Amino acid sequence: MNLFTCSCKINNIFTLHLPILHINRRTTRFSIRFSSESTHRLKLAESLQSETLELLEWPALCQQLSSFTSTSMGFDAAESARIPVGRTPDESRKLLSQTSAAVAVPRPLDFTGIQDVSSIVDASVAGGILSIGELCAVKRTLAAARFLLQQLEEIASQGDFSERASEDLEIIRSERKRNMDNLESLLKKISTRVFQGGGFDRPLVTERRSRMCVAISASHRSLLPNAVILGKSSSGSTYFMEPKEAVELNNMEVKLSSSERVEEQTILSLLTSEIAESNMKIKRLLDKIVEIDLAFARAAHAQWTGGVCPALSSRDCNISQPECLSINVEGIQHPLLLESSLRNLSTNAPPRLPGLDQGNGVMNFETKPHAHFPVPIDIKIGHGTKVVVISGPNTGGKTASMKTLGLASMMLKAGMYLPAQNQPRLPWFDLILADIGDQQSLEQSLSTFSGHISRLCEILEVASRESLVLIDEIGSGTDPSEGVALSESILQYLKDRVNLAVVTTHYADLTRLKEKDSRFETAATEFSLETLQPTYRILWGSMGESNALNIAKSMGFDERIIEQAVLWVNKLTPDKQQEQKGLLYRSLLEERDGLESQAMEAASLHSDIMNIYNEINNETQDLDEREGALKSRQTHEIQQEVNTVKNEIQTIVQRFESQLRNASADDINTLVKKAEAAIASIIEAHQPSKDSLVREIGQSLYTPQVGEQVYVKAFGNKLATVVEEPGDDDNILVQYGKIRVRVDRRSIRPIPPDASSSAAHLKTQVQQIRNLRDLRSLSEASKNQQDSFGAVVQTSKNTIDLRGLRAEDASLQLNMAIDSRAPNSVLFVIHGMGTGVLKESALKLLRDHPRVVKFEQESPMNYGCTVAYIK
Repeated sequence: MNLFTCSCKINNIFTLHLPILHINRRTTRFSIRFSSESTHRLKLAESLQSETLELLEWPALCQQLSSFTSTSMGFDAAESARIPVGRTPDESRKLLSQTSAAVAVPRPLDFTGIQDVSSIVDASVAGGILSIGELCAVKRTLAAARFLLQQLEEIASQGDFSERASEDLEIIRSERKRNMDNLESLLKKISTRVFQGGGFDRPLVTERRSRMCVAISASHRSLLPNAVILGKSSSGSTYFMEPKEAVELNNMEVKLSSSERVEEQTILSLLTSEIAESNMKIKRLLDKIVEIDLAFARAAHAQWTGGVCPALSSRDCNISQPECLSINVEGIQHPLLLESSLRNLSTNAPPRLPGLDQGNGVMNFETKPHAHFPVPIDIKIGHGTKVVVISGPNTGGKTASMKTLGLASMMLKAGMYLPAQNQPRLPWFDLILADIGDQQSLEQSLSTFSGHISRLCEILEVASRESLVLIDEIGSGTDPSEGVALSESILQYLKDRVNLAVVTTHYADLTRLKEKDSRFETAATEFSLETLQPTYRILWGSMGESNALNIAKSMGFDERIIEQAVLWVNKLTPDKQQEQKGLLYRSLLEERDGLESQAMEAASLHSDIMNIYNEINNETQDLDEREGALKSRQTHEIQQEVNTVKNEIQTIVQRFESQLRNASADDINTLVKKAEAAIASIIEAHQPSKDSLVREIGQSLYTPQVGEQVYVKAFGNKLATVVEEPGDDDNILVQYGKIRVRVDRRSIRPIPPDASSSAAHLKTQVQQIRNLRDLRSLSEASKNQQDSFGAVVQTSKNTIDLRGLRAEDASLQLNMAIDSRAPNSVLFVIHGMGTGVLKESALKLLRDHPRVVKFEQESPMNYGCTVAYIK
């Protein structure tokens, strides 16, 4: 295999599994598409995006990812944050598909021997003479690439990926499989018919001259009229014939097989033409290897963090639906904070493989236990929301939550799984722009406030309708009244120009913007008054409460100071305070009325339940005694019935044995038939009625109808009415008096048509059938008995079942069974049919064993079983 073949095939094989994104390993900055923006704006956007990724600690996350790479090239790309990031939603979907496909691979890939030889190639192009070591490095890399190709081809052959090399090939193979299934099913039925007609010793479907056929004895060829002879055995005693019903299916198989070969040749021709293309060179091969390496690194990172695959939010959601969310992420943890927790839970760090700089790494999919820190948070933002204002105390988790959202959005763009629960949904953002932290600049003589304003000005210049803007402590660092006014103006501007803006603030006035415009939403960090500590959770849709006075009171402040502060708060917002108190009072009244109503209903329900309980308790006090008496009577009646049947059959058997001693060979068949008829008449006389047996045995399959009355065991076999049909959990809603309750379907039974019949009588009849079931074998086996061996009747003690054993184990078990048999006895050997290996092994042992007088192979009445006569 030459260089171009290896490169082309890796490209094609990987394409079957994972969508390919062409990345440039030398790209050091993110490429952002603009249509009409100026060069200045393009450079500014790239600069802001790069700075935002630093603020969100994206390079640190990429370094975390680098621990899972297997080649030096993949490691360098991740270590320097040069991993591929989708420039469009479709590209991000392809990257996620790559990661999902890598997660589904059943075993790790071996990248051993792959090195970055691009500098060596550049040297050769420049006219330099390569050293022996450099030449060997190129050779090792190509050999390792070939081995990587073989791994991918083997994985593809184990799944259904190779079936999709082309749409035509997939259709042909699907039709061929369906046709072959029909052909095999038809021939199996015909071969079984031939076997039953005595045409061959077993059903046999085989292939001759590339056509499927059945085996048949030469003497029974007439069983397959108009069949085509495809071949004969060497002795001529067996014919391999194609039934006329199978001719058309066989013709179709030949046609589809030919079409499949033609399509395969077409695909191979296309691959060969691609191999000949000049752009398949070593660097292209290396790019593909890096792409595979990074896809599998993302998969390993996902399994290490317990990540799940995110999905892109749909833009067609109906905003009027409250459950329609643009961002719906449950239980997400910050991936960088999660790393330290995972390290503490396990002594194993992320798999940094030895010798990785030389490219000899093997992917390791080791899933670590999930940590309880950092605290998982939910992020739920509706489709119509454009600005979210998060309030709360310092160190409460506002900034960390905002950074988690920014990182999650970036991970989705890069095709990475999120350490969250269920299936996260986020929009695709073209730019993620953040103003987080202290923007003070001594060189530019900027204060903290001036630094923030300068950065916000740049963000507003480049943000688009598909951008995510994150602003921490908006408007801080200046006079509060002016800070509030400026912050509100900025947020009003952003709501019309970005996909989503998330800001944190201490200004209470900004949390009331939601009251004026539905495009604003509020959130607050949760604070525990019991522990006086934040819980680090975000309460979405909440305006939050000021906890300063509560905290001061709990820490021992003078009550007069606290009371005076409360008065000042009421003076500042008296209308708002009164309005909230009124709403709270009405809410409490409604809650009280609802609780009183529920209490009355609960009391009535409790009274009805106690009445039912007392009725059931009275009915079941002597239940044990009645059940014992019923079982005793059933046992006595069954024993009498069984003794009667045994005596009658024993009389027939004794009379049969007496007549057999003096009978001639011609009279044996007549005696057997008489004995069979007599036994059959006894069984028929004691056979329970068909209707009662069906009712008893089929009770487990009984499905009541709505409105039908049934007996309920839980109610002491009292009548109840079915209210609803059975659900998936096999529970049925029934009504007994005023009470509705769900009961197990198995605890109910229908009302019998004849009220005088009892369950005890039905159980007696079923038990009779069970006791008489094995007695039918007397009439089937009696014709094989001899004077010296007695009646040939199969029981559990004279039967050995070899099915499911290996041939060696089966021979050992059979040999032990023969040795343990008494003289002049019989042994029923159950070997089944299957492949015939177990049967042939058993027959060979019986043929050679010194204690076996003779043996009789299976018959239509005793299929898969051989009877051995022991000395």
